[in-house]
Formats: sequence, structure tokens, C-alpha cells
Amino acid sequence: MSFRIARSGGLHDPLNPGREREAALIHICARILPLAMFLVLISNCRAGVLPKENMYISGHKLKVEIADEREERVEGLKFRKRLAENRGMLFVYEKESKLSFWMKDTVLPLSIAFIASDGTIREIRDMEPLSLNPVRSSRNVRYALEVNQGWFKNRGIKAGDKVQLPTSQRN
Repeated sequence: MSFRIARSGGLHDPLNPGREREAALIHICARILPLAMFLVLISNCRAGVLPKENMYISGHKLKVEIADEREERVEGLKFRKRLAENRGMLFVYEKESKLSFWMKDTVLPLSIAFIASDGTIREIRDMEPLSLNPVRSSRNVRYALEVNQGWFKNRGIKAGDKVQLPTSQRN
């Protein structure tokens, strides 16, 4: 069987004339598929680009990512390998209710503060990495704040303390 290079740069097989068309289609798909996958990825993912704002608790500054959309709250801090000191994620809900969190796919040891609409910390709990056990608020709250485990304790922050919410969250 003899082959020769066609002008288009592909293989020309006189016994299989459709081969050039097939090669061209494969070439086009090989170029378009990675671009299509990239576009799907960025259109469905806001991870890493959540808005960041400062908030204060008992004089301590904390830079937080704001998770105020359902998909962002579901993603949370999953798959993160580290969380910088004085950083956290503020989960924002439309109205006060009892909240429940778990640590599935979260390898960082975290502490969570459940916060009422007026900025009062109702309770603080530690969470175990990768645990499927729910960590629930015992009272209705509008916000949950996740930070590195021990952040609240090391600063003497406790239930009853007031949080100065980020500007975008003040009513």
C-alpha cells in the first residue's frame, strides 16, 4: 500500500478517499475540544474569584471571601490545601435559620462561628477535617464564618461578641 502527503498536509490514501476528511475532522476537534472544555470550566466556576472584604471581630481584622450564592456555599473551602492566617469564608443566607455544615472533601481543620443578622456570634464550634458529621447551629442565624481552627480561641473571641460585617453585608 502506498501513501503520499496531500497538499493539505495530511495523508492521502487512494484506496480510502474519506481518510483525508476524517484526518481534517480529527485535527479540528483536537484544536476545539480543549477550548470548549476551558470555556465550560470557567463559565461554571467562580472558585478563587469570590469577592473578598474585610471584617472585624473584637478589633481583629479578617479578610473573608463572601459566599452568598448557593453554589458558592456548597463549594465552600473544599479541596483547599491551606487557608492563610487572618483569612476566612463568610457564608451569607437570605434569612435567619438553623444552619448545618459538614467537612466532606475539606482537609483543613476549621472553626465555625454562627452569627445572627445583627452581627452577634451565637456559637463557635470546631470542625473535623473530612468528617461527614453535621455541625449545626442551635439557634437561627444568617451568617456562618469559617476560619482556621483555633483562630477565635487564640484571640479570645467567644459567643456574644459582636462582628463588624463586611460593607456589602450591612443593612
